[in-house]
Amino acid sequence: MSSNDSTKNPTRVAAGLKSTLARDDVSDQAKITAQQRLDEMGATTDDIDHSLNSHAIGGYKATLTNDATSDRAKAHAKEILEAAGYTVTDEHANTDEHHTRVLAGYKAALHNDRVSAEAKEHAREYLKKHDV
Repeated sequence: MSSNDSTKNPTRVAAGLKSTLARDDVSDQAKITAQQRLDEMGATTDDIDHSLNSHAIGGYKATLTNDATSDRAKAHAKEILEAAGYTVTDEHANTDEHHTRVLAGYKAALHNDRVSAEAKEHAREYLKKHDV
């Protein structure tokens, strides 16, 4: 363990190492090293999905309703959410909820003084396009 590891939050270090193990674009050697460091820390990989924070969960939920997301990515997001204890059943309900929130965000932008004129114009166009 390097000298600056002692000042780092062990939970965050373990999370980063677990992330290394989960990525497809990481070399086998990097994964071996990450697993060895996790073993030294006494951390397990059984709780990888359960250690997700609320931002990560929100990202996976958003993935399910994003039209630009591939079916493969949506399937992966569903697996992660289910492994973390979330029930993913009705994709249409999630899509409706997402659409409602997007519209609400554009409506809010129109009344926010910190939003640029260009962004407000875009919001107006989006709302008009969706008959709101």
